[in-house]
Amino acid sequence: MKSLYGRQFLLTAGMILISFALLGTSFIALTYRYTIQDTRDSMERNVGRVASFTADAQLRGIGLQNAVYQSYIANIAEISGAVVVITEADGSLVLYADGTGDGGKADQSAGQVPQSVTDTVLKAGSYSGMSTLGGMFPERRFVAGTPITATTTGALTGQSQQIVMGVAYMVAKTSDITELWQAFISIFFFTAVVVLCISFITSSITSLRLTNPLKEIAEATRKFGHGEYEARVRGYERRRDEVGELAEAFNAMADSIAKSEEKRSEFVANISHELKTPMTTIAGFSDGILDGTIPPDKERAALQTISSETRRLSRLVRRMLDLSRLQSAENITAQEQFDVSEVMLRVLVSLENKINARHLDVDTQLPDGAVEVWGDPDAITQVCYNLLDNAIKFSDEGSTMGISITTKGGKAHVAVRNQGQTIPPDELAMIFDRFHKSDKSRSVDRDGVGLGLYIVKTILNNHKENISVTSQDGVTEFVFTLTLA
Repeated sequence: MKSLYGRQFLLTAGMILISFALLGTSFIALTYRYTIQDTRDSMERNVGRVASFTADAQLRGIGLQNAVYQSYIANIAEISGAVVVITEADGSLVLYADGTGDGGKADQSAGQVPQSVTDTVLKAGSYSGMSTLGGMFPERRFVAGTPITATTTGALTGQSQQIVMGVAYMVAKTSDITELWQAFISIFFFTAVVVLCISFITSSITSLRLTNPLKEIAEATRKFGHGEYEARVRGYERRRDEVGELAEAFNAMADSIAKSEEKRSEFVANISHELKTPMTTIAGFSDGILDGTIPPDKERAALQTISSETRRLSRLVRRMLDLSRLQSAENITAQEQFDVSEVMLRVLVSLENKINARHLDVDTQLPDGAVEVWGDPDAITQVCYNLLDNAIKFSDEGSTMGISITTKGGKAHVAVRNQGQTIPPDELAMIFDRFHKSDKSRSVDRDGVGLGLYIVKTILNNHKENISVTSQDGVTEFVFTLTLA
């Protein structure tokens, strides 16, 4: 299997190579055409000047063997870096001026330019192409030619006419023409190689920065799968790109799973403790009755203890079933409109015996009319029952328990408060955890199983509502919200 690094590097390198190939081809073609055209235009201009100067000199009676004339032509040839050839109209060689420095390579003995070239120049008025000029040069060179013409006026007729006095040629080696083009190409290829090397190094580093974190995350995932829940991806906290987000998301997921595993282990330990205590009591008293350790006059008390512990087990199992139903993925909270004041009063009446047993006064502050809210009436009834039952259980005997409902910002705020022992601040954050009991000795809440407030929190979470708790100066208050209808 090809790695992501290899694919990423090859893709980037391939795109860079293709881009440079297309750019290089276009650059080479354009610079070649420009160089050739520029050289051709320059030679045609120069040979035109030579022809014009030669015609003017002859009209003034200056011969082609004149030293001043030949010096001028030699200077033009040297400046142009080419060979200037002057011939008669029939192609006979008259003047040869070499500005390339290798005139020895030319064969001037022939003394004649091919008639085909001469005829082309005379008929078309100019000539440009590749030729050896009839073997005058050992290799084909670029040749630009133009006729040497002069305009004269007839003495008798008075009419002007053009006469051909000869042909001027300018000859340049192809190496001279392509020298500038080759310099352009050398600079381009040098620049291309440097840019390609930098691009490949950058692409390699970029690909590594992309793939290394993925490898580390994969390795951390494998460790996590083998039970190493402390495995995390480190070193990418300062990255503000997708890799940093991925590492952060993985660590957040790992933290969540680790916490879930911790809670699962704690849950198993708590449920084991809750089951072991009543089962040990039941087994001990049952064995005592069976083997006669417990005298007959104390058997009734033992059976009452067995019955109490059995009911406690039953409540625990029932609460566990309720919790399982609430946490089930198939659990969908029904949305109905109902009066939360009526629900609260109905639950309060059902707990009248417990309230009277602890000689509590109830301070109710409910609105005069109905407080219609949205939610599951049965689930909210269980919330109210758990909170009121909890308040009764932990109220000081003979104290006052308060109930109030207020509306604000589209929400109904339901409050249940009691007077009793203050909950320590460090335990308030854990009050809604499973099996949490503020009384570590479990003597005050002997009948509880530590799931009531957790079920309350779960139901309200399903309703997307909030619950808060405060406990100070001997007053503990729970407040939860419901959406007004």
